[in-house]
Order: sequence, then C-alpha cells, then structure tokens
Amino acid sequence: MARGVHQPLENEEFDFILAMTDGPVLAYFCGNWPKAVKACKEMDLIVSDIAVEYAGRLTAVRTDMTRCPGPVQRYGVTAAPSLVLIEHGEATAAETGPMDRTAVKHFLDTHL
Repeated sequence: MARGVHQPLENEEFDFILAMTDGPVLAYFCGNWPKAVKACKEMDLIVSDIAVEYAGRLTAVRTDMTRCPGPVQRYGVTAAPSLVLIEHGEATAAETGPMDRTAVKHFLDTHL
C-alpha cells in the first residue's frame, strides 16, 4: 500500500489508530480468500490514491479482515472489499463490494 494508508496488524493497533485520529477515518476492509483477492487488489490502488488526495480530510486504514476480526464484528462488515466511514468511533456510512475511483469519491463527498 502507498504512503498515507495505515495497515494495522491486530485489533489493538486498529483501535490505537482510531484513538489517535482527530477526524474521520476511512476503514477499508479487505480479505485474502480467493474470491476477494482480485477485487481487493484493485481497491488497494484506489484507496491509496484517495488517501493522498483526501489527506488532511480523513485518515485511511487498510484492515485485513482475518487479522483484525474485532473491527469487522464491531462495524458489521460481512464481505470484502468494504468501506466504512468512522467518526468518533462510530460508523457513519458504509459500502460493500468493489468500487471504482469515481464511486469511492462520491461515497466520501456525500458523507464527509
């Protein structure tokens, strides 16, 4: 993943990032099982670009669903890829499934 995207390795690290962030967090949940890999790899590039473009407006976090099951459960994520916009620890918006760059920007611009 490119600069600007945090990649927690465990639940506690995810929670630490949320606690240390003042503004909204774009949590991008990805999976490593065969049906999710291709879509998640494509989303990796989009989320990296978005993290740079929206720097100062949000913090991007790439969350492996296997390594961080706590946030997956807490935010009701059931599929990969999924995007969850989090403010003050609460989910304010979510989308599931592959999205192109335009759709991700629309999602963010609608909810930020």
